[in-house]
Amino acid sequence: MLYRQRRALAAAATGAAALLVTLAACGSSSGNGATSDGSTKKPATTITIGVLTDVTGPASSGNKTSIDGVKAGVVYAARQGYTIKYVIGDTATNPATALSAAQKMVTQDHVLAVIASSAIALTATGYLTAHNIPVIGIPEDGPEWTTSKNMFPVTGPLDQTFVATTTGAFLKKMGVTSVASIGYSVSPQSSEAASASAESARRAGIKVGYLNAKFPFGSTDVGAVVLAMKAAGIDGFTGLVDPNTSFAILTGLHDQGVDIKAALMPVGYGGDLTQAGPGAIQAAQGAYFALSYQPVELNTPATRQFESDLKAARVTGEPTLAQYTGYSSVGLLVRALKGTAANPTQASLIASLSTIHNWDALGLFGSQTADPNADQPAQDQCLFMAQLEGNSFKTVPGAEPICGKTIPGVKVAPAS
Repeated sequence: MLYRQRRALAAAATGAAALLVTLAACGSSSGNGATSDGSTKKPATTITIGVLTDVTGPASSGNKTSIDGVKAGVVYAARQGYTIKYVIGDTATNPATALSAAQKMVTQDHVLAVIASSAIALTATGYLTAHNIPVIGIPEDGPEWTTSKNMFPVTGPLDQTFVATTTGAFLKKMGVTSVASIGYSVSPQSSEAASASAESARRAGIKVGYLNAKFPFGSTDVGAVVLAMKAAGIDGFTGLVDPNTSFAILTGLHDQGVDIKAALMPVGYGGDLTQAGPGAIQAAQGAYFALSYQPVELNTPATRQFESDLKAARVTGEPTLAQYTGYSSVGLLVRALKGTAANPTQASLIASLSTIHNWDALGLFGSQTADPNADQPAQDQCLFMAQLEGNSFKTVPGAEPICGKTIPGVKVAPAS
């Protein structure tokens, strides 16, 4: 899977991740079966779905724009003969609120499926599983995406305990000699991704100058860690955390005069950065952003269609990782709907989703595909890189995408 984003809290896509989400991972096999648009249209069908996301709260900086991605996906679905209505459930980055939102979707809104882009989705997905509700989205929150048969990650599974060569190879190529890696304490995905990134760097011959996989969730109180990084002599940084945290750290390092050869982040690309204000843009100059999706700067047919659908949905500004996720999630839903009868049920939708093993994110994974039904990440791990220069992003030669592999027999300890 395209480095399928380590985690989604860095997993982080996260909100907190997405992060890693954000660093995401797509299966590396090329699609040999039906593609996303390969099925014949059926008569118009209207369905209602729920969108469970962190509109407010600490994880909102990485996830709230997933709604805009869903809006663009609705435009795509209409071309395929499907009218999709959606109800939004704001988790407020609070477990009780997330569960309440999921319960309302089932008991009052009677949704056919739920799209999840939330750092704390796991606090509500147990309820959705118990009620046999199909869930599609980014697996940034926990392991239930591979253990629950009603849940289908658009990036394929993201097990952050696996260590891939991709991150270390890229940092080495950029001249990094000592790296700092940060993850959130309350997010297993983010915490594990931070440790895995550090181990990837170590395997590439880079010193791990500072590792903190237990940073407070969503915090921007970064003074102490910035000073610790400076004292450790780091010249590279990877943050498996939400944009607000990583941008605060970059600002702090900049203010302390720390010379960073490469800052690599799985979230913060596009609108997440440009909306963070001039301070964040200044601090992030030269930073690299890792994506499992093709950045729009590649100007491929898939990215042009994505931008066109965003525009048709009246979404303005630079695309964000969460928008990619929302858009891809609706795309996977539509592909599954094409495999059901005229009046789909939750059971028939789950059955159809269970047959999909070569999801290409409407072409946004490039030549890669993801398997929403796999139980562990693919061996090949690929990432598209975009670098900030001035007020815009550019593609990185040799990283369109850059690929590595999971290291056999090497895993980090699961987060407690």
